Amino acid sequence: MPAEQSAPERPAPLSAPGHYWRRLLPVLLLLAAVTRLPSFLHPLWNPDEGFLAVQARQLAAGGVLYDTVVDRKPPFLPWLYEGAFAVFGDGSLVPLKVLAVLALLSTAVLLASLARRRWGDRAGAVAGVAFLLISVGLHPEDTQAAGFGLFTLPFTALAVWCADRRAWTWAGAAVAGAFLTKQTGGAVLAPVLWLAWTTAVAPAVGAVTTPVAATAEEAAVGAGEPRVLALLRIAVGFVVPVVAVALLTGPSGFLFWVVTGSGSYADLTGSGLHALGRGLGNALILAGACIGLLVPLVRRFRVPGADLWIWLAASAVAVMVGFHFFGHYYLQLMPPLALLGAAALHGLPRRRTATALTVTACTCAVFLVWGFLAPRPELAHAQRVAEAVRERTAPTDRVLIWGMHPETYWLADRTPAGRYLTAGLLTNFSGGRDGSRVGEEYGVEGSWTYLRTDLAAHPPAVIVDDSRGKPYGPDRMPTLRGILAQDYRPAATVDGAVVYVRSPGAP
Repeated sequence: MPAEQSAPERPAPLSAPGHYWRRLLPVLLLLAAVTRLPSFLHPLWNPDEGFLAVQARQLAAGGVLYDTVVDRKPPFLPWLYEGAFAVFGDGSLVPLKVLAVLALLSTAVLLASLARRRWGDRAGAVAGVAFLLISVGLHPEDTQAAGFGLFTLPFTALAVWCADRRAWTWAGAAVAGAFLTKQTGGAVLAPVLWLAWTTAVAPAVGAVTTPVAATAEEAAVGAGEPRVLALLRIAVGFVVPVVAVALLTGPSGFLFWVVTGSGSYADLTGSGLHALGRGLGNALILAGACIGLLVPLVRRFRVPGADLWIWLAASAVAVMVGFHFFGHYYLQLMPPLALLGAAALHGLPRRRTATALTVTACTCAVFLVWGFLAPRPELAHAQRVAEAVRERTAPTDRVLIWGMHPETYWLADRTPAGRYLTAGLLTNFSGGRDGSRVGEEYGVEGSWTYLRTDLAAHPPAVIVDDSRGKPYGPDRMPTLRGILAQDYRPAATVDGAVVYVRSPGAP
């Protein structure tokens, strides 16, 4: 049997915690900062950041989440953006970019702590460093944005970290944090439940090797706490924050927008091949970024940590939910991949670990260069459209951008005329979808009624048709076509986007 398959899985002796972290933390902080450098090159990286920025402004102006401010996402990140804007101003996303660095750093620290506890000092350093190196391993728009997927990662790592220490209530609360950041973050509940089931009665049984209990709660559970009690604590930790947030935002609105209101979005009729192609492409990109870890992982017949494999499998299922396979969905795979890579390298000669990390660092460098050099044509387009809007409106005017780039509102510093920031919620259009299930009848239930009400209350000074040949153009939307024909006239065309201003005498 090859040496790398017969290596012992016992944790190596641990150095003094203070000494260990004083040496490792600066390295992790430097890596987190370097891997996020491209994010500071542009005002924003993708429409999700624009959506969140506009939502935060709406909330600060008195908007109500899941009523006059809507999206199919949980509330944590809109609140985080709102809080950052309240402290630092709403003209820049730099504070959010700094928070993204800290989110990656905290995830790396938790993974390093988890791996160190199981396999020793070197494994902890490998897990933390490897995670940060692969964290850029997708298209820059997906890895450099301060978006939902990235801010979910610290909560998922914290959930497994707490479960590994048998802090079941806190583990459940961390799962709630992941879910309240991005619904699919709740997939981390699977490894948490596995750890509760396999360690609550007999800690020595299962795939995880755990040192002596470190807390009173851990010692109590390790002494034989019933599984039912451990599972109950997880349930309480999860349910209490979720219910509290639901009550705070309104139970019916929260339930609809976060849980039940995305059925049509997940239907890919006529667009399945395109989405599957995108899914395979993003999987191959991530595999290339992780090749330094995947080779030793594949070569070993047995890698300890059943919970880590469950975490990876649950995250893969989360990537597939909705059948859209956008690149930022794959961020959830990175923490368990880093831990499994550290487990595969545990016990191997140092040169094998050095080789794996060197390869991973080289792939990281390639993705960083991509991030520095990647063209941003859609951002440039949104900036030109925003300039055209500013030229034709006053700061107090409301506007309607009919397209999929809500960042245009933020760049133009103008208030949306309605609660729907993209045409997607009104037409069921999303990236890659053909026109077979796009139209007014496929939008969110009641959305066109609300849009007509919003536009009647606040008639937009300018409407921008930014569909540019997509299947949600006004020619296919009778309501919007009628509004434009009755009260507006075209005034300019910017990169294919048609700018309409109100006709003389329009009510």
